[in-house]
Amino acid sequence: MMHRTLLMMAAVAGMSLTTAVSTGAQTAPAAPAKNWTAPAAKIYAQKLSDETMKAHPELLSVTIHGVPPGMTDTYTMFAGSYPERIGNPDDPDDIDVSKKGITIVDPRWHRTKDTSPKFVVLMPMRDVKGNNIGLVVYAFKVPVAGNQYERTLYTRALDLRDALAKKIPSYEALFAPAK
Repeated sequence: MMHRTLLMMAAVAGMSLTTAVSTGAQTAPAAPAKNWTAPAAKIYAQKLSDETMKAHPELLSVTIHGVPPGMTDTYTMFAGSYPERIGNPDDPDDIDVSKKGITIVDPRWHRTKDTSPKFVVLMPMRDVKGNNIGLVVYAFKVPVAGNQYERTLYTRALDLRDALAKKIPSYEALFAPAK
C-alpha cells in the first residue's frame, strides 16, 4: 500500500519511485480551492489591513471577509495579513458573522493546529454609517492560553473595528484600487 501511494506521488511529481522513497516524499495537504481572485492592483481593503497590522504589533493577523461585488453567496477572505489565503472560501462561522451580525470570541483553547496561543475575535465589519458590511477578524498574540485576556482583547477588537469603520465609506469602496 505504501509503495503504491509513493508510486502515485512520484508519478504526479515527475520522479521515480526510487527518488520518492529515498527523499521521503510525503503528500502535502491540498490547498483549498479559491472562490475569488483579487485584482492585480492592491485594493483599498488590503491597504486598510496592511495599515492596521503596521500600527498594531499586538496583532498576529487581521482579515477582511465578505461577498465580492458582482457575486452572490460567495463568502471569501478578500484582504488580510496572509495574502496566500485571499480568495479562500469562508468557514461556516465566518459566514454566520456576516449573515447574522453576531460576534464570536474565540480564545482558541485546545486547538492542535495552532502552534502558539492566540485570541481571535470575529465580528461584523461596519462602514462609516454603522452598517454591517461583512466580517473582520482580529487575531491577538497572547503569552499563554487562557481566558484572562477576554475582556481586554474583546474591547480592543471593538476599538479597532470602530476605528476601521471610520475609514470605510461603503462596502464597494473596499474593492477600489488603493491610493
